[in-house]
Amino acid sequence: MAISGGIIVRKLGVVNYLQALKLQEKLVWDRKLQKTSDTLLSLQHPPTYTLGKRHTHHNLLISESEIKAIGAELHRTQRGGDVTFHGPGQALLYPIICLRDRGLGPRIYVEKLESTMIDLALLYGVKCRAGKQGETGVWVGERKMGAIGVQITNRITSHGLAFNIKTDLSYFKHIVPCGIQDKEVTSLENEVDEELPCEETIQDQLIACFLRNFGYTDS
Repeated sequence: MAISGGIIVRKLGVVNYLQALKLQEKLVWDRKLQKTSDTLLSLQHPPTYTLGKRHTHHNLLISESEIKAIGAELHRTQRGGDVTFHGPGQALLYPIICLRDRGLGPRIYVEKLESTMIDLALLYGVKCRAGKQGETGVWVGERKMGAIGVQITNRITSHGLAFNIKTDLSYFKHIVPCGIQDKEVTSLENEVDEELPCEETIQDQLIACFLRNFGYTDS
């Protein structure tokens, strides 16, 4: 755990989805009561499908029993968005921050999450763009590299972004990612010719991009 410019950064490694959810709920409550500062959780999940508040059943192309058979979990959540996948090789950032204190509205908050992933990809020469109208996350051409799903309670954020580094993309074949039809999913590994550094290094770079975009000093 480290403190940088008023935000606590916690690197958790691989954490079960429900454990991470419980931690987020506690941090949101503590932040509301001003018992803690803004917090950024950096982590990965074991193979997990999650359904957002806007999910539709036809976007999940696999049954719950089949999900268990391939060693994954399924969870329904209160975040925005549709269905998505989390798993090894995917960097997650869950910011628990007070938008009021940062002077941010929900739209600008999401745009800064997009910029965080775009900046990381650019470090490796990959040009991403924010999603067009009706799309979410960040894209390389028509291939989606990073997803965003946020929950905001009393102006305090939870959930966040998921960036594919070396993710097993076969898991995405069982869903319509974020409810967007006929689009491919990609990863940083798929888009570069060079060998990537270890995932921990890339996750640290993602943290640094987040701190810059949100005006925290990376000391």
